[in-house]
Amino acid sequence: MKTAFTILFLFLATISVAQSQNSDHSKKIQVTKVTDFKISVVVNSLNEIKRTFTMNDIKDILNDLPENENVSFEMICNGKEMSDNKKSSVSYKVMGNVDDRRGFLKTIEKVRQGAINYYKSK
Repeated sequence: MKTAFTILFLFLATISVAQSQNSDHSKKIQVTKVTDFKISVVVNSLNEIKRTFTMNDIKDILNDLPENENVSFEMICNGKEMSDNKKSSVSYKVMGNVDDRRGFLKTIEKVRQGAINYYKSK
């Protein structure tokens, strides 16, 4: 029997662009800056959590961001339909800064474990 598998990685970032011109118009400087980097993961089962991402994936993303960058991580766990025909769900959100990678990653690991426990209790 085949099961539906839906994973959504949503990377949101605010991008600022600045351009400078000198008086002789011979040089243009363009600077792009990413701010408020957000990761959102939507899963529908325990297996999806395990297959969606590892902590190394998150570490790699954080290593690519500049210093003092605000980051947030959100995980939305969709559950089964309840008796009132609404789907159950739980979401976890962590906000932090790249300069505290260790603390941010530790909290994401707790979120991941909480999401795993959510599906194990169903």
